[in-house]
Amino acid sequence: MDAELARWLVSPQAEAALAEASSQPDPGSLAAATALRRHWPPDQAAAVLTQAVLRRRAVAKFGDRAAGLFLTPDGLEQATRADVARWRADRFRAAGARTVVDLGCGVGADALALLDAGLEVVAVEADPATAVLAQANLGDGATVRCADAVDVADELLGGGAAVFADPARRTAAGRTWRVADFSPPWEFVTGLLAGRTGCVKAAPGLPSGFIPDGVATTWVSHRGDLVEASLWSGAGEPGGRTAVLLPSGEQLDAGERRDTAVGPVGRYLHEPDPAVIRAGALATLAGLLDARCPQPGIAYLFSDGVAATPFATTFEVLEEHPFDEAGLRRWVREHGIGVLEIKVRGLDVDPAVLRRRLRPKGRAAATLVLTPTPSGSRALVVRRLIA
Repeated sequence: MDAELARWLVSPQAEAALAEASSQPDPGSLAAATALRRHWPPDQAAAVLTQAVLRRRAVAKFGDRAAGLFLTPDGLEQATRADVARWRADRFRAAGARTVVDLGCGVGADALALLDAGLEVVAVEADPATAVLAQANLGDGATVRCADAVDVADELLGGGAAVFADPARRTAAGRTWRVADFSPPWEFVTGLLAGRTGCVKAAPGLPSGFIPDGVATTWVSHRGDLVEASLWSGAGEPGGRTAVLLPSGEQLDAGERRDTAVGPVGRYLHEPDPAVIRAGALATLAGLLDARCPQPGIAYLFSDGVAATPFATTFEVLEEHPFDEAGLRRWVREHGIGVLEIKVRGLDVDPAVLRRRLRPKGRAAATLVLTPTPSGSRALVVRRLIA
């Protein structure tokens, strides 16, 4: 989409076309395209149908708000979930920020949350069409400048504003995980954290070597999905690594790096939230649960007593077997297991392949956990506990 088409899309002239596109049962179908082209040129018809498709997809991130947003496929993919954006905005406000410069705002998901939190927002977007859509999403509450973030950062941050940056993680070839391909450049956006309140959003798999010294790093899990790592600077940000669970807002600090105690299988197995694992907070969680891991580097925890925690899914261990495929196939057959969930850590096993080989057939359901232990590889029959 070019800027001219984007300006039409957000104008009153497009409202009837958008309404017709949204009424289509399948806006991505040939039938929908044929219907829209009876009244609008092909490029306009395609633009409003794309919006209808993206808005339906965006409900998972934005809820009811999705119906009024202008989106691009890349912008939706990288946009922050609404709960996460609200958490970030609240953290900026708690840090004393009054104005936030959003460098690389995309379609404006984080900027919207900042506005909702009562903060002033100046947004920057390099792509002309995306900038038009972002301005429409933000309305009169914020100004979107179409510019290269590198060119305007010094000017916009000169008055002491806080900074937020979510570097684009796409190239002409598609989505990229190479930090060297981020735009604006990684070294540039992390350099902006020095001496001011700021946040840089990154993919949750960000290598530790790319985290600057002296920043606080959070790994954010939303309803069990690990969605981002974010780097924070400013007053009250002492550094360190933290797991954050949303929407509850629960936090677990990793503290000093230390090894987790190793020991045998216990009555209860705890599967830590992925944010806990990425933050390196496994030993901290083990201490809270009086638990141990089965081998160094294996992110399962075992305990003899049960304690409620939001930072892990807890299972009761019902049976323990040697990891032997023939024996497991016999167990599955004898117990009439037709629905079989298999979890694996630390063993070279593909759960989908093993499930087929175990030939589940029957009316019962079971969960198997495969893990190395001090006594060798084990298959544990477990039952998920409901908190």
